[in-house]
Amino acid sequence: MMLGGFGGKSSTGSRTSLRVAVAGDKGTGKSSLISAVASATFPDNVPRVLPPITLPADAFPDYIPITIVDTPSSIDNRIKLIEEFRKADVVILTYACDQPATLDRLKSYWLPELRRLEIKAPVIVVGCKLDLRDERSPARLEDIMAPIMKEYREIETCIECSALTLIQAPDVFYFASKAVLHPTFPLFDQEKQCLKPRLRRAVQRIFNLCDHDLDGALNDAELNDFQVNCFGAPLDPVELMGVKKVVQERQPDGVTDLGLTLPGFLFLFSLFIERGRPETAWAILRKFGYNDSLELSAELLPVPAKQSPDQSIELTNEAMDFLSGIFQLYDLDNDGALQPAELDDLFQTAPDSPWLEAPYKDAAEKTPGGRLTINGFLSEWALMTLLDPQKSLANLIYIGYGHDPASTFFVTRKRSVDRKKQRTERNVFQCFVFGPKKSGKSALLDSFLGRKFSNSYKAIMGERYAANVIDQPGGSKKTLILREIPEDRVKKFLTNKESLAACDVAVVVYDRLAQKLFMCG
Repeated sequence: MMLGGFGGKSSTGSRTSLRVAVAGDKGTGKSSLISAVASATFPDNVPRVLPPITLPADAFPDYIPITIVDTPSSIDNRIKLIEEFRKADVVILTYACDQPATLDRLKSYWLPELRRLEIKAPVIVVGCKLDLRDERSPARLEDIMAPIMKEYREIETCIECSALTLIQAPDVFYFASKAVLHPTFPLFDQEKQCLKPRLRRAVQRIFNLCDHDLDGALNDAELNDFQVNCFGAPLDPVELMGVKKVVQERQPDGVTDLGLTLPGFLFLFSLFIERGRPETAWAILRKFGYNDSLELSAELLPVPAKQSPDQSIELTNEAMDFLSGIFQLYDLDNDGALQPAELDDLFQTAPDSPWLEAPYKDAAEKTPGGRLTINGFLSEWALMTLLDPQKSLANLIYIGYGHDPASTFFVTRKRSVDRKKQRTERNVFQCFVFGPKKSGKSALLDSFLGRKFSNSYKAIMGERYAANVIDQPGGSKKTLILREIPEDRVKKFLTNKESLAACDVAVVVYDRLAQKLFMCG
């Protein structure tokens, strides 16, 4: 039986090969380790630096070839070393079990150096020459490494091995591949001993998708559908009962008469990691479309192509109707506006709330109490679709949009054709706002969003947006997006035809009191 009853063939995402850089002080045994694993025997003579060696795809369960690159220890070859660090998918740092000073060097040099170089690859710390360690020193590896791993979160695994006896030597590269293909770091906070927020959000979305009857629990049929979908085989009744028993013993609110609850489902993911099976968690995540960053993979987010820079991408009526409905669903007090807590709940199955940072933060209409109105809500979506349609589609899917992605967007007609025909079917328009510093550009954007004028001047770094819904005669609505262009970017902006092609109308702001006229183009 697989872990906790759930399991099956692991998923490796889209990777077809791995590159491992092995580094450490001279004499720590890194070259002997590589040679011993490649040949399954301890080498008599090993050169200082081995040429790259590739382990075949069938060497480990994930069936991906691993290229191992030995690196020079001397400072003279520093450029080559840095180059290999930057190319590596994972870095192995070695020390010698019989030379404590080499472990100290990991803390004083190698790990700080990787940080200084901003190497983002996971790190495996390997103690070589296990057969030579002084048995009179009873210190456990976990006790030695715990404080180091607490300081250097990039360390995925620590292991000791012997190239001479081959004890755990092949495991070094198994764990190296596992650190890349099935990393624990994005999933679990070792210090707090809990699932990380992004994983919790992804798991909650998966739970919602599997809860077909929307009763807040996964019954036996839904659990089996989930198992078949992820691993290709159902659970037998005994296994299913075993899963629920384990959950109920350690997470009392994880099982009810209706089935497995969300806390129970989350507990299973903690259990996978606790038992050293992050590959099971990753198999589920990848089956539901998540990449290594716990976001939906780009291939699941098709966006129609614009044929001309004076076209734009907008949400269809179908997508807008969905958004209006979801707004009403989360507007629990029916006041026509979402409180921050209600907005957080709406995006609780997205990796993050998408509007907490520029350019979306403070870009739409809110009530005096800071609540987001329906106009502000729809305007934020229009802005996100204009600037980053793939992000817009991803967040639609995160919050429950289940229609064909192809029904989400439409590409507008060229603006040049609209002007020629003197009519348009577009619903979103963009206005560029030019003007010198302190001329009132920001005040204009604030006024457009219904905010009070402020006498205090605050310089805005970069471009700023303001989006709002405009009522039209006959009851129709259009969205207008004001885009503030900083003075120091105007010259470059005006010489870029593609940038100007997205402009429907331009506004030039000047300070009348100072009698300054801003000259444009």
